[in-house]
Amino acid sequence: MRNPLPPVPTNLLDIEVADSLRRGVPTARLVAAPDNDDVEPLEIEGVRITGKAGDVQTVPGDGPRWVAGLGDGEPKGYRKTGAALARAINASLAEDVDNGGKAFRAVQLELPEEASGEHVTDLTLGLLLGGYRYQVSGDDPKPSVRTVRLVSADPAVPALVERATALAAATALTRDLANTPSNVKTPAWLADTAARVAGPRVEVTVRDEKWLTTQGFGGVLAVGGGSDRPPRLIELAYRPSGASRHLLLVGKGITFDTGGLSIKPADGMHLMRTDMAGGAAVIAAVRAIAALGLPIRVTALVPAAENHVSGSAYRPGDIVRHYGGKTTEVANTDAEGRMVMADALVYGIKRFSPDYVVDAATLTGAMKVSLGLRTGGLFASDDALAALVAEAGARVGEAWWRMPLVEDYAENVRGEFGDVRQTPAGPGGITAALFLREFTAGLPWAHLDIAGPARSEKNYDDVVPGATGFAARTLVELAASLA
Repeated sequence: MRNPLPPVPTNLLDIEVADSLRRGVPTARLVAAPDNDDVEPLEIEGVRITGKAGDVQTVPGDGPRWVAGLGDGEPKGYRKTGAALARAINASLAEDVDNGGKAFRAVQLELPEEASGEHVTDLTLGLLLGGYRYQVSGDDPKPSVRTVRLVSADPAVPALVERATALAAATALTRDLANTPSNVKTPAWLADTAARVAGPRVEVTVRDEKWLTTQGFGGVLAVGGGSDRPPRLIELAYRPSGASRHLLLVGKGITFDTGGLSIKPADGMHLMRTDMAGGAAVIAAVRAIAALGLPIRVTALVPAAENHVSGSAYRPGDIVRHYGGKTTEVANTDAEGRMVMADALVYGIKRFSPDYVVDAATLTGAMKVSLGLRTGGLFASDDALAALVAEAGARVGEAWWRMPLVEDYAENVRGEFGDVRQTPAGPGGITAALFLREFTAGLPWAHLDIAGPARSEKNYDDVVPGATGFAARTLVELAASLA
């Protein structure tokens, strides 16, 4: 019986590097936009070529089959063009097959001589991720190109492609995990899948609900208490010899979020299958960090739970005791992410004594209002760490904007009947970050709120509709910079 689910991880296309074009292989040509508006656009076989980034035209005749614009030469334009080209190539392949033609499985394109390492990286990311798709169907999958051959004599290109491929694989795995429907994606499924895909250099330990109860993970148990699918804590450890620094990553792993008793409106609830996108990014990042052999120790924790409605669900007004003893006054059961992450932060810091702590979560709708759907919110207790995160994101095509930890609101986090308030008064994204800060023991810490850019309804750059995989590449690049 055919498994209706796509494979996890997705099989991305292969990027090869060659020093010359080959006869008989469909070819794409890359062209830059004119330097000024007075220059007439290029015309090939009667097809007008603007050269704008992402503008891909199919050209008749015996020359290149596709001509793709690179824009003004910025690396981001290369990524946008690579993604648009991948989609155009797959559309042409499907059309050929539908018309009874022979399916081609390889395409080649020549890199411009002026392409830098950043250009190669961004083009590779676009080619690999632009054609990503996730669809659960009883039909056979649509054909897709299997190999793209980059033609360049630059000896640095193969290593650049290899590293970009690892980054793209992290993004794609994050998308896979977040896109998987929640009738399949239970906390146990997420834990088992993480263990299966982590790779030989990553040690994975899965803690069940009995262990969580014994250890006092009150936040995870409260959030997961309303579901008959019990919670899990997923631990991933990468320990290369000689590593002098230790990075702790924590990712929100809510496999489905009804809002609990503070139930969400029905209209947007179907999107809550992606409410573990932060946890998915953490899992995928550790896998990529290990695959690249980066010389930094990384421990990752993903508290996984399903926030559901039942007689055993936690309630507004409850006081929950977290791992380590601190208590939280619950006001809204839909603010569940911070509850599970508080446990994981304290456990990770006490158990592993890291040098740096970074968490990622689809935490607050307030960040979507503040920054829109393409920029992640960055909160940090340490200026140097904040700069490293933002710079890492810029290098791999993920935008971050640093948000303030306004001390005037810190007093609002203090509880009346417990130690802290779950949903203190004030701007939602900031107060949520201030709540999490209470559990970070004063270490250099960054909180990445990805509620906006974790999902998309349309294509843009290398993104396709569904889970975007946002934050995974930043976490890998951050680990590289810390190492």
